[in-house]
Amino acid sequence: MATIILGGNPIHTNGELPKINTAAPDFKLVRNDLSVATLNDFKGHKLVLNIFPSIDTSTCATSVRKFNEQAANLPNTKVLCIARDLPFAMKRFCGVEGIDNAICLSDFVDGSFGKDYGLEITEGIFNGLHSRAVVVINEDGIITHTEQVGNISDEPNYEAALAAL
Repeated sequence: MATIILGGNPIHTNGELPKINTAAPDFKLVRNDLSVATLNDFKGHKLVLNIFPSIDTSTCATSVRKFNEQAANLPNTKVLCIARDLPFAMKRFCGVEGIDNAICLSDFVDGSFGKDYGLEITEGIFNGLHSRAVVVINEDGIITHTEQVGNISDEPNYEAALAAL
């Protein structure tokens, strides 16, 4: 389990992020149109998984905007923004913000993505939500970079994630 900070207090996740140089765990997440997306849908692309508690918080929204601007136009790269929010909330946010390069995906059905990737928060007011994390996956489905953001109110290290592409 990882220890992160929320509101100045330590809280825990259900595990650790997957190891670098290992195959990324498969997932089933819900797109804004309610269809299901799996890791296989993005086969052959570099992926930046921008993972966060909720699209409707300032740091989470900032990370979506920044990755949309900085990484989404890189060749053969897709940015997947993943949270437990309902797909409707993510669609609303992306529409209002003009986010059209990042793909928002929801883990609202059963939270299996958060559990499988070791980032489900297990206590406190964000219990059941995802911690803030970044996972970079290469075209072959191998993890090349991970970051578990230590303080949930901090932004991820965009430069390190982009360098791993």
